[in-house]
Amino acid sequence: MSATLYHQALVQRAKAAVGKGRLDNATASITLDNPLCGDRVTIDIEKSGEQIGAIGHHVRGCILCEAAAATIAEYCRNRDLGSARAILPAIRAMMRDGDAAPADWACLDIFTPVHATKSRRDCVLLPFEAFEKALVAGS
Repeated sequence: MSATLYHQALVQRAKAAVGKGRLDNATASITLDNPLCGDRVTIDIEKSGEQIGAIGHHVRGCILCEAAAATIAEYCRNRDLGSARAILPAIRAMMRDGDAAPADWACLDIFTPVHATKSRRDCVLLPFEAFEKALVAGS
């Protein structure tokens, strides 16, 4: 395991597992698979109007996928939809171009080293893609 890629803050975020578990009253649930590595993530959201209340997740995958799902659950809950959606272009730019996380999404900084390892970028992006689809499905 690469110490740079799997640094302490990322491991701690994954282990904290904020939002781990399914939501009983989800207004939308999306499950996505990464056929290349076998990761599977389910993101549940509970929203009311334009406000996200709770976010739950079930991850069968690597620590990067777990940390990404926990990031979404911790930092996107209790936000309005527009604000929560802003995390999506931020993480995509980080993974695609190596951009720094915007100040309002500093929680994404733990994923900065992943950009250098192309084969692992999709592991980070999978939960974010499921979250995006859940936001659309819950509309």
